[in-house]
Amino acid sequence: MTTPPLITDSHCHLDFPDFEGELPDILLRAAEAGVHRMVTICTKLRLEPSVRALAEANLQIFYAAGTHPMSAANEPLASVDELVAMSAHPKFVGIGESGLDYHYTAESMEIQKHSLLVHIEAAQRTGLPLIIHARAADQDMADILSAEHHNAPYSCVMHCYCSGPELAKTCLDMGFYLSMSGIATFPKSSEVRDIFASAPVTQVLVETDSPYLAPVPRRGKRNEPAYTAFTAKVGAEVYGMGIAEFAAQTEQNFERLFTKASRYKAAA
Repeated sequence: MTTPPLITDSHCHLDFPDFEGELPDILLRAAEAGVHRMVTICTKLRLEPSVRALAEANLQIFYAAGTHPMSAANEPLASVDELVAMSAHPKFVGIGESGLDYHYTAESMEIQKHSLLVHIEAAQRTGLPLIIHARAADQDMADILSAEHHNAPYSCVMHCYCSGPELAKTCLDMGFYLSMSGIATFPKSSEVRDIFASAPVTQVLVETDSPYLAPVPRRGKRNEPAYTAFTAKVGAEVYGMGIAEFAAQTEQNFERLFTKASRYKAAA
């Protein structure tokens, strides 16, 4: 039996009710697929203690926390000091997800922008990567990220990238990373695949965003970290690489961006 290459699911939501009572099985299936590490994302800061507990109880789980843009209007806004204090935890490896979503929640765009600036400042102060959700807000996203990066550089990953090529170029030019999700495996997602094909493979991560966006051949099912392997297979095809080579490259990319996770592994 061939051992699968090691892969990191750089963005999932293991605290969501979809996974309740199933975590041991989910982690076992992930390990069998080669997914040896994952970052679970807290999207509402009041839930941070339960997300932190998942990371504390499982060696392969790291976490990040922030206020999701779609929740910015109905959740208490994060403060920079609050995020900085959370970042002291050894398994807290990123700020967010934050960002802008004008597709579903355009009415709260001003609150979203304020929240985004808070998260950017926290990333600047901590040195941890910013994790960005962007939907139907390309110009505002490019303007804010660029202006703040000019003021004080920070690192960033555009999670589940499916925005336009112009925003992708702006982000890549700043040294940011694009994360490939199951969307890239969908037959009609040729534009997304083209954007990744034009991006340096050294600035690409893979993720599930589980429980959402299960890749082909699991499309329509509940997503889970093990399925990162399906997305990585398509990523390898996009770059004309073997799966082992592509997986090794995305591992290097992850550890270059999420340096705290890399140091934790070395210390463990």
